[in-house]
Order: sequence, then C-alpha cells, then structure tokens
Amino acid sequence: MDFADSAATSVTAIRSRSSPSDDVGSPEEHNVTSVSEDHETTCWGCGLRVLVSPHVPAFKCFWCGAITNQNAIKHENQNFRWRRLRDRWFVSILIVFMLIVICGGIWAIYPVVFSVGYIFGSVHILIAIMLSISTLSTFSLSAFRSAGAPPNILWGSYPAVTKGALENYRYCEYCSKPKSPRAHHCRSCGMCVLDMDHHCPFIGNCVGAANHRHFVIFLISAIISMVYASIMSAYAAYHVWPPLNSWQVRLLNGAVGQKLLLKMLREIFLAFGSSMLFLPARGLVLVYLFIASVSIEIGLSVLLWQQLCFIYEGKTYLSHISSSGGDSTAVKDCQNFIRFFGCPYYTTTRLLPSFFSSKKRHKK
Repeated sequence: MDFADSAATSVTAIRSRSSPSDDVGSPEEHNVTSVSEDHETTCWGCGLRVLVSPHVPAFKCFWCGAITNQNAIKHENQNFRWRRLRDRWFVSILIVFMLIVICGGIWAIYPVVFSVGYIFGSVHILIAIMLSISTLSTFSLSAFRSAGAPPNILWGSYPAVTKGALENYRYCEYCSKPKSPRAHHCRSCGMCVLDMDHHCPFIGNCVGAANHRHFVIFLISAIISMVYASIMSAYAAYHVWPPLNSWQVRLLNGAVGQKLLLKMLREIFLAFGSSMLFLPARGLVLVYLFIASVSIEIGLSVLLWQQLCFIYEGKTYLSHISSSGGDSTAVKDCQNFIRFFGCPYYTTTRLLPSFFSSKKRHKK
C-alpha cells in the first residue's frame, strides 16, 4: 500500500540522516529512532494496512474513520440463552400477576360501584378495561419487541468502503461486526442496541430506539391506572370498612389541644386496627390494592420524570452517564418530545404555533 510504503520510506530517511555517534550521545535523537518499533497492522473497517506504534491502545483509520482497539480481547456471550429464558419467564409471570391483580381489583370494587348506580358501575368497568388493555399492550410491546439493532453496513473491503463511511465506528468483540457511536452492546440481550437507554429487568429487554416510545407510553398508562386504582380502592374501602368503636369515636371527637396529638394518633391506629379484624375478604383485597397502587405509582412517577428529562435534553440514560458516548450536539428543546412521540411537525405547529414553532432554544 502507498501509505505504508511512504511511512517506511520516511523512517528510512530519518535513519540515514542520523549518525551512530549521534544516536549514542543525544537522547533526543534516540527518541526519533524509536519510530522503528512501529509495526504494520490492518484496519478492520476498510482492510487497509497502516503503520502504528504498538504502545498506542487504539488508532483511527485515515480513510474510513473506524477506530481500532489493538488490545481488544475476543469475548463470548456465555450463558446467553439461560439469561434470555430467565427474563422471558419472569416477564410471563409478571403478566399473569398483573392479570390476577386487575381481576381481583374489579371483583373487589364492582359491588360497591354497582350499588351506587348501574351507569356508574358500567362506566367504571369500561374505564378499568381500557386502562388494563392499554397497560398490558404497551408492556408487551416493550418486553417482546426488539430494542433496535443497528443497520447493516459494508465493511472490511477497501473498494466497498468509501472515505469516512465508518466515522467513529468501533468493532464489537461480542457481535463480531461494526458498532456505531450511538450503539451499545448489551450482554443480557446478546446484541448491540441502537440508542440504548438501559436494560430493564422488569420487561426483560433493553430500552432502545425501537421500543423506547412504547416504554414511555407504558409508564404513562401504568401511572394513570395506578392513580385510578388507588382512588377507586379508597372509595370502595370507605363503604366496606366496619364502623369504629363508639368510645374511640368519642375520644377522637373530644381530642383538642396539642398535648393530645400523640394520644389521638395512637387511638386512630388502634381504632382502624381493631376494625380491620372484621373486614371481609373484599376489604383486605382493597387494602392491598390501595397500598400496592400508591407505592408503584410513586416509583413509576420518578422513572417517568427521569425519562422525560432525558427526552427533553435529547439524550439517553447511557449517553448521559457516559463521558465518551455522550452526544455533545444534543440541544434542549421542547420539539424533542414531538420527534420522540412521532407527531407530525406541521400538525403541531399549526395547532400550537406560539409554543412549538418558536425559534427560541434552551442552552445547556
């Protein structure tokens, strides 16, 4: 190759200009002759031979722009099938558990809502079914749909690879193929994922370019469902709960002053605890549904807020925490939500021209 020949010629010229006595006496010229330790290697992206120092951990090809790691070690996906089978079983069990909770909640609430009125009960059942279908469908799409594999590109041959075609690409030692700067390899999924956000153990899948939107919609649908379940379970438990003891009620009504605050709270706890012993099975299911829905609602709300912040910044979780994989060109803009959820630009600018069509941009 011309590049290697020219580099070798330049090294020979440097040697001819330096005398043996200069090599011994001058340490600076001794450093110049250390270029002779360079060796010839091959770029994995275009197949061209380049002359690099063996002490350099990585180099970038001058032609295709691919980055080659000289100290790379071939890895194998050990126990990959076992991990995938474990994740799929966990997701299936989680779906069955969600169905049991949904059916148990409807069974516990429907006598109360239908006792108020037939129309009220029918509306409640319709809303519960719609929220359940929305949550389960988006959860299934997030769990069983591919997170998004990088597109296949030509590599390994000089005539096929054009100049700059593999700019900042790296070679994945697990997949044995090119990996773009926007892709990350997941050992649990056994593949490179484009725009990978994170690997979620609850869906048994990565959150990437192909299912990130479904994952965020699942979070929104699940939070709305949990809010609705907590409100309806509290409403039904209020009608199912046994009445408090009369002496405790009188004590609560007569508790006045700051000194009786601790005693009042203690008596409230004892009153509800003693009345809980007489709760029917529906009441216990309602108590469990309320506590579970409130706790899940808080956790999912924190995760959704984090996801929306990253979408607004035009980043993912991995690009946020990674200094090398961070996108320095990302711009904080409200239009990132439009691009993420796939809304047509002309429709949103026509409906909300003063908000989304503004040229103002938020800087970091």
